[in-house]
Amino acid sequence: MKENEKFNITGMSCAACSARVERAVSAVPGVNDVSVNLLTNSMLVSYDETTSDANIIMAVEKAGYGASLAAAAVKKADYASIERAEREALEDHETPLILRRLILSIVLLVPLLYVSMGHTMLGLSIPTVMDGNPLIIGLYELLLSAAIMIVNHKFFMNGLRNVFSGGVNMDTLVALGSASGFIYSTGVLFSMMDSAMRADFAAVMAGGTDFYFETAGMILTLITVGKLLEARSKGRTTNALKGLMDLAPRTAHVLRDGKEEEIAAEDVVSGDTFVVRPGESFPADGVVLTGESAVNESALTGESMPVDKSEGSTVSAATINQNGVLTCRATRVGGDTTLHQIIEMVQTAAGSKADISKIADRVSAVFVPAVIAAAALTGLVWYFAMGEGVSFALARAMSVLVISCPCALGLATPVAIMVGSGKGANNGILFKTAQSLEDMGRVDFVVLDKTGTLTKGEPEVTDIVTSDGISSDELLSLAAALENGSEHPLATAITKKAAEAQLPKESRKVKGFKAMPGHGVRAVIDGREAIGGNVTYMKEKGLLTDDMDSKAAALSEKGRTPMLFAYDGKLMGIIAVADRLKDDSMSAIAELSELGVQPVMLTGDNRRTAEAIGRELGLSAIVPDVLPGGKEAVIKKLQQYGRVAMVGDGINDAPALTRADVGVAIGAGSDIAIDAADVVLMKSGLSDVVGALRLSRQVIRNIHENLFWAFFYNVLGIPLAAGLWIPITGWVMEPMFGAAAMAMSSFCVVTNALRLNFFDVHKVKKSLRRNKKSLPDFLAVDHGSGVEKEQGMEEKEMKKTIDIDGMMCQHCVAHVTKALEGVEGVAKADVSLENNNAVVELANDVSDDVLTKAITDAGYEVKKIA
Repeated sequence: MKENEKFNITGMSCAACSARVERAVSAVPGVNDVSVNLLTNSMLVSYDETTSDANIIMAVEKAGYGASLAAAAVKKADYASIERAEREALEDHETPLILRRLILSIVLLVPLLYVSMGHTMLGLSIPTVMDGNPLIIGLYELLLSAAIMIVNHKFFMNGLRNVFSGGVNMDTLVALGSASGFIYSTGVLFSMMDSAMRADFAAVMAGGTDFYFETAGMILTLITVGKLLEARSKGRTTNALKGLMDLAPRTAHVLRDGKEEEIAAEDVVSGDTFVVRPGESFPADGVVLTGESAVNESALTGESMPVDKSEGSTVSAATINQNGVLTCRATRVGGDTTLHQIIEMVQTAAGSKADISKIADRVSAVFVPAVIAAAALTGLVWYFAMGEGVSFALARAMSVLVISCPCALGLATPVAIMVGSGKGANNGILFKTAQSLEDMGRVDFVVLDKTGTLTKGEPEVTDIVTSDGISSDELLSLAAALENGSEHPLATAITKKAAEAQLPKESRKVKGFKAMPGHGVRAVIDGREAIGGNVTYMKEKGLLTDDMDSKAAALSEKGRTPMLFAYDGKLMGIIAVADRLKDDSMSAIAELSELGVQPVMLTGDNRRTAEAIGRELGLSAIVPDVLPGGKEAVIKKLQQYGRVAMVGDGINDAPALTRADVGVAIGAGSDIAIDAADVVLMKSGLSDVVGALRLSRQVIRNIHENLFWAFFYNVLGIPLAAGLWIPITGWVMEPMFGAAAMAMSSFCVVTNALRLNFFDVHKVKKSLRRNKKSLPDFLAVDHGSGVEKEQGMEEKEMKKTIDIDGMMCQHCVAHVTKALEGVEGVAKADVSLENNNAVVELANDVSDDVLTKAITDAGYEVKKIA
C-alpha cells in the first residue's frame, strides 16, 4: 500500500480541472484516496501495490492534463536532488510568463481601443485612410484582436483540449466568450464587404457599429491581468514553506582524520563530528560533544529566547549558534532531520484536503457545464423570446461566459490551508494534514495528560518548613548531604535545590548511608545520626510532633509529597517535593475555557493529589487514578459527548492520541507519541494548544469567507450578466466588464487568505469564542476507574487487594505498578498512594507468595493480601 504518493500535475487552470483529475484517478482500480491541489498543482494518491504509477499518470493524461511522479517519490533520487526539485517546484515560474503575455496584450490592445472606442466615443483623430471607412477599421480591429488571441492562445488550446477529452474548465469559458465575439464580428465584416459589393453603403455604415473585436481582445487581456494577480498572490502563499527550505545551511565544517574540512551540508553523514561557530547554522541534528553556547531555535519552534546548550544537549539542523564554539556528533542528516520532517508536514497539509473543501469540489464539478448551458439559454431567450437582435443576445451570452469564475471556488480552501499551515509552522505548530487543521478548531473537549504536559515531569522542591530555631539553609544542607547517596527522584530534587542555593554538602562527613525502601534513608553525619522519611517513619521513631504532622497533612492536601528530616534525635523540619506545573499551564487552561472548550485533566494520581492540582489550575473536570491502558477508554467515553482533542507526550499516550478526534503531541515527547498525533507542538508549551485552536478557527473562518464571496460573486454576477436586471433597473453589463469582474474575483479570494499571515495565534480574539458544552456527568461524578465500567467493560472476577507499606510518592506507585504488572497472570494493577494498597486483577490464579515477592523485590513491604 502506497500512502500519499505525490504527483505533479500540469495544465490545470480552475477547480473544474482539479475535480476532473480527481474523478479520473479515482476511477483507476486499486486507488483508495485522491487529493488534487489546484494551488500547488500537485496530487496525493494512496493506492495498492497492484496499481502502477504509470496507470495513474495515464489516467491523468486521458483526462487532458499532464502528470509526473514528484521528486520526493522517486526512490533513486538522493536527498539533495529531492530538496532542489522541491524548492524549484515552489518557485513562481508562472508569473514571468503571464507578465510577458500581458505586456504584449496591452501593447496590441491600446491601439485597438484607440480606434474602436477612442475615435467613436471620444472623437479622437485617426488616419485619413481609416476615417469614415468602416471596412478598413473592421479589418484593422480584426488583425489586432487576432494578434491578442495568438498571444493568449493558451486559453484556446487548453479549452479545446478539455472539450475533446470530455471535460470543460475555466479556459473553455474564456475561449468561448472571446471566440464568439471574434467570430460574430468577423461575420459582420464579411457581410459589410458583401453589402459594399452591392453598393449598399447604408448597410456598410450600419455594420461598422456592430463589431466586438475590442471586446474579444479586452476579455483576454483582463483575464490575463487577473491571472497575473492570482499567480503573484499564489506565489506568496508558499513563502513560509520556501523560508523553511532556505534555513538549511549550504556548508558544514566536519572533523575527519583529525583535520577540519569544509564540505557541502548535504554530504554530512550520520556519525560525523562537525564544528559550529557563533553565527553559523547547524548542518544536521546532533548531540553536543564539547562546548557551551546559546542556540536560537526560533526557526523551528517559534520561541524567540535562545536555549542554552552544553555537553549532551541535542541540537537541530538550521538552528543558529550564538555564542561559543560547539563540537557535535551528527545523529540525523538529510531527510531525517527535524527541519525536513517539518517541511514534509507542511507540504502534506497543503497538499491534502479538508472536509470543507468538498463543498466547492461538488459545485465545481458541474459549474462550467452549467454556465455554458446558462449562457446559451440567455442568448436564445433574448433573441427569440424577447425579440432582441443577434448582437444584443450575443453580448448577454458572452457576459455570462466571462463573468463566471470557477477559480475563486477552487482556490477558496487550498490557499487558506497553505497560508494557515505556514503560519502554524512559523509558530512551532505543525498540522500534519488539512483535515487536522480543520478539526482542531471544532473540538469541544481538550484532554490533557498531567505529567510532562501540564507539569514539567521533574520533581522540584516546593516548600521548606523548619522547626523552631532551625534555618532553611541548615535543613536543606542536612537533607542534601543525607540524600546525596540516593537515586530516588525525590532525593535528586533536594540535592538539586541545595546546589542552586550553593550550599556545601561534600564538607559534611557522611558514613553508613542506608536506604530503607518505603520508609526513607539514614546515615551518620558528622558523627551523629540523621534520618529522612515519611510521616509514618517519623511516628515510628517517636519524633513527629502534632504541629509538623498537621503541616505535613496540609502539604499532602496540596498534592505535594512531604519528606521529614531529623538530626541527633531532633525533628529539623519538612521539605515538600512536587512535579511543578509548567509556567503557561494555568493561563492556557483559562484561555481554553474562554474559547468555549472544556479542558479535562487525565492523571494516574490519586484523587486527593489530582484535585489539589485541579484547584491550582482552576480545572473543573478531572479524571484521576487512570492507568496507562485506561487513557484510551476515557477518550472513547468522552467522544459520546463531543469532539475530543488529546494532548500528551509519552509512549503510553499513543493509543489515546490515535483514538481522539485530534491527537496533539508535545514536541519534547516521545517519537511514538509524535507519530501517533495529528498536530505537533515544537515548543512543548500548553499555550500553543490554545494557539493551534485559535489558528484553526481563524482558518476555518477565512475559508468560509472565501467560499461566501466566491458563491456570492457568481450568484450576483451571473444574473446581472444575463440581463435579468434590465427590465427592472435598466442595468446592462458589457462583456468586457464581466471579464474585469472575473479577473478580480480570484485575486480577492487569494488576498483574503493572505491576511492570515497577520494573524496573531496568541492574541485573544472575541470573534473566535463560542459557548462551552456542559460537563458530562461521568466527569463530575464518577472519576477514574468508573469510566471503564460505564463503557461496558467487564470487571474481572479474580481480584486481590494488597496492603503495602513504604510508598512515599507517585514514583513509588509507578515502581510498584511495574513490578506487579510484570508478574505472569496479572492483568492489571491499580496502585493507590492514598490508600497504601494495590488492587490486582488476575487473568489466572497467582499465589500470594508470588505477589509478595514481586513487591518485596521492588523494595516495599506487604502488610496483608485479601
